[in-house]
Amino acid sequence: MAAAAEQPKTSRRKQIAQAYRIAKREYPRIGWLLLGVFLLTALVIGFAGWVWVHPVAGVSTGLMCGLLAAVVLFGRRVEKAAYAQVEGQPGAAAAALQMLRRGWDVKPAVAFTKNQDVVHRVVGRPGIVLVGEGNPSRVRNLLAVERRKHARLAQDAAIHEIVAGDDEGCVPVPKLVKHVQKLPKSITPSDMTDLLQRLRALDAMRPQAPIPHGPVPTTAKGMRKMMQGR
Repeated sequence: MAAAAEQPKTSRRKQIAQAYRIAKREYPRIGWLLLGVFLLTALVIGFAGWVWVHPVAGVSTGLMCGLLAAVVLFGRRVEKAAYAQVEGQPGAAAAALQMLRRGWDVKPAVAFTKNQDVVHRVVGRPGIVLVGEGNPSRVRNLLAVERRKHARLAQDAAIHEIVAGDDEGCVPVPKLVKHVQKLPKSITPSDMTDLLQRLRALDAMRPQAPIPHGPVPTTAKGMRKMMQGR
């Protein structure tokens, strides 16, 4: 039992250490930044608590608040660093979409071309979300074709089109997940289940998509490991 308890602790320490190395590659002064945020928050909150509440309560509250502020900042810097590593590479949008949690169905590369223009599909409460990545001009044509195919099966579900990228009118990969999550809801969970069943028939007629290989993770587990620094 002791060995089993020690293994998760060791694994957790390794995750934190590797996450720190990922963040440090993008933010070389991350250590000093975290220390500064910890000390500043701890001093301000601690001093206020010392004066207005009690010295002991002020010190303990200041330390906890300082630690919390440093942890939150560290998590955000690791997330940005992980996105920076995959951004601009084939499959970056697919990797980001895998961060969508429960209530979303993500299918990478439902359509693709030999020029590596790809359309991914997300199904959730907003309906059908088609996300294209590649050359913006070409991928918009591919999105239009996919929209017509999905419209036959969508019924009451809305169909949204998004082009991932840094060009004008596109959604940057680091903002892609939040953009999808903010789309207005158009169907119920039961409608979503029925919609997914109809879409399986469409998917069964497609050729298997060649997901790009390399440093970009294309599964939820792979992307989450990168975000956690594993």
